[in-house]
Amino acid sequence: MKNRLVNSIMAALVARIALGMSPALVPAVVLAAPSESTAEPTPQDAIVGVSTRLFQALDANRAAIQKNPDAVLPLVDKILLPQFDVDYAAQLVLARHWAEATPEQRTRFIHAFYGALVRTYATALADATADRLRILPFRGDASAPQVTVRTEVTRSTGTVVPVDYRLRHTADGWKAFDVVVEGISYVRNYRTDFDAEISARGLDALTTRIETQGLGGVAAKKNGG
Repeated sequence: MKNRLVNSIMAALVARIALGMSPALVPAVVLAAPSESTAEPTPQDAIVGVSTRLFQALDANRAAIQKNPDAVLPLVDKILLPQFDVDYAAQLVLARHWAEATPEQRTRFIHAFYGALVRTYATALADATADRLRILPFRGDASAPQVTVRTEVTRSTGTVVPVDYRLRHTADGWKAFDVVVEGISYVRNYRTDFDAEISARGLDALTTRIETQGLGGVAAKKNGG
């Protein structure tokens, strides 16, 4: 049951507790500029950079967002989602169904998946305020094709929530493809539910459902929504 619930709340939870952050709450060592010998930002730089830019944009547009929550949509589309490797995440989510899909089906699913992520994050971020976030020391090989950046978020209740970002190195730098909140991966959970739905109804039906209902449609139905 816990895994099913995560499907509908994962993106909202991550957006609220992991991306609504103030630069002042991040350790100075993380915000330090890359050394001159570094050809590109490190994985941690990527996480800090997008978080900082997004929160600054939210603050600058707070009045407009309060009048019209949809005003956050272009901010998410411009700042947050480009830092996520949506194509790769979509491939992981579809798993075995990716190989079976036609190019047209893949393109349509990616477009629907991206649009649903934008709407989900925008809804969560409309009222987001700064939270306490600590980026933990990097324990990995920065030259590896995939890495994990670990963070801890202290919520208003005092509860510390581990939020890990899985990133892969692309031609455009480091991009996140999965977010793991308290050990629960959003890619793994979407993959589980989407596999069942595709097996029962087909990929086209799933894509149509995402286009019309968003990512929480299945979980909401399972829990009486």
